[in-house]
Amino acid sequence: MRLTDNDFQLFGLPETQAQDSAAIAARCKSLQAEVHPDRFAAEGAAAQRVAMQWAMRVNEAYQRLKDPLKRAAYLCELRGAPVGAETNTQMPAAFLMQQMEWREALDEASGESALEALDAGAAQAEAAALAQAQQLLDNNNDAPAAAAQVRALMFIQRFRADIDQRLAALDA
Repeated sequence: MRLTDNDFQLFGLPETQAQDSAAIAARCKSLQAEVHPDRFAAEGAAAQRVAMQWAMRVNEAYQRLKDPLKRAAYLCELRGAPVGAETNTQMPAAFLMQQMEWREALDEASGESALEALDAGAAQAEAAALAQAQQLLDNNNDAPAAAAQVRALMFIQRFRADIDQRLAALDA
């Protein structure tokens, strides 16, 4: 293990979007056991500080690898196509129209069943977008197109969070 390893190298995984979440979790647990600061108590404070840095590094990598959206964004970055969601908001016209329709439907939704139906449609779109991102990254090696897909996924996740907030407000 080297601090300069990327997350996939650190976890001993192939640099692909398709991953086994159980394998990622198991590898994290194994790595955390290897670098836990308590294992270095007899070696002094400096060794424990280094172990703490390693533990933080492993945890950061785990947070990126376990989440399919974060993993896709990370792969895009590794392949030279950062997502740049803060500065690049370019989206296909069809997706922009879908966003507008969803927002209007959310504004007009009055009741739990309407919100749940809207969420179900957004969940389907999210699953399709994740599958497309995986295809672009793993099969087509098209990181720029995958980065655009990741930006769309970010919107979909925010939209679904807005639906969740509306549903929670109904329960309050």
